[in-house]
Amino acid sequence: MNVRRLIPTAALSCAALLGLTALTACGSGSAAADRKGGRLDVVASFYPLQFLTEQIGGDHVSVTGLTKPGVEPHDLEISAKQTAKLGDADAVVYLKGLQPAVDAAVKQAEVKTKVDASTLTSMEKHGNEVGGHAAAHDHAAGEEDHAGHGHSHSEGGDDPHIWLDPVKYAEVAKGVGAALAKADPAHAADYTKNTDALVTKLGGLDKEYAAALKNTKAKVFITTHAAFGYLAERYGLTEEAINGLDPDSEPSPARIKDLQKMAKADGVTTVFYETLVSDKTAKTLASDASLKTDVLDPLEGITDKSKGTDYFSVMRSNLTALTTALGTK
Repeated sequence: MNVRRLIPTAALSCAALLGLTALTACGSGSAAADRKGGRLDVVASFYPLQFLTEQIGGDHVSVTGLTKPGVEPHDLEISAKQTAKLGDADAVVYLKGLQPAVDAAVKQAEVKTKVDASTLTSMEKHGNEVGGHAAAHDHAAGEEDHAGHGHSHSEGGDDPHIWLDPVKYAEVAKGVGAALAKADPAHAADYTKNTDALVTKLGGLDKEYAAALKNTKAKVFITTHAAFGYLAERYGLTEEAINGLDPDSEPSPARIKDLQKMAKADGVTTVFYETLVSDKTAKTLASDASLKTDVLDPLEGITDKSKGTDYFSVMRSNLTALTTALGTK
């Protein structure tokens, strides 16, 4: 969601819109590329959708991100000026349910092409504990606590963090590629070629994760908020989140106590925190339970603190952190 450059508000509006509504193309697409030297003017709501759109669009698109580097995407607020300019974009790519302010702005904006990433893959409801290990676990006070603290920042409790699963991210890429081709048919062949290339790279990343996480000693990992549920399910792991889906919520004393017991029972060595959210709770839990801490980046934005410069390098850094924490047989 974060972009390393300053974002013109008009472009910003474009990118945000692009992610909002799934393949809704309104208006004639041929005129869409008549801006910015023939490039399609696209607004992406936050970094993962901006990166994906840039990879697919190549030289045919001008992509602006709505969420600036260092801003926690869930907390994004859009100015009246940005909202007004959103409608100037040719296309908007967003993820409904992740950023309420973006959802509202996209709904009001008259943009030719609105792409909602949440309609391009299956969305699931996740709480504090996610993964194959969850059903088998019955942490005494934990069961009740999981139900009571499954915070969500999206309607209906759907987990928006689909980009952290390379397979789901590839499905979103295919949908965005199709939307761009429809909005700018003159360059459809290039969009298709670039989409195929990105999907192939994501397939390779999926294989790397599957191979590295297949035979780990431990299968449970603790994070500050439940961003890695799809990843955990994909690779046979269980994510135990301190704060549920909402990175700003406060865990109950019962939840902390439950996590301490679970960490000991399941051989957990590390509590993961992230760069855009306070690490205080994670470090307190780790200290009380004699555990290590490390960064597992939810990739909601790239900053100078990120362990990588783009989606793929940060995902590989995450894989290294996971395999180190989980150990190998």
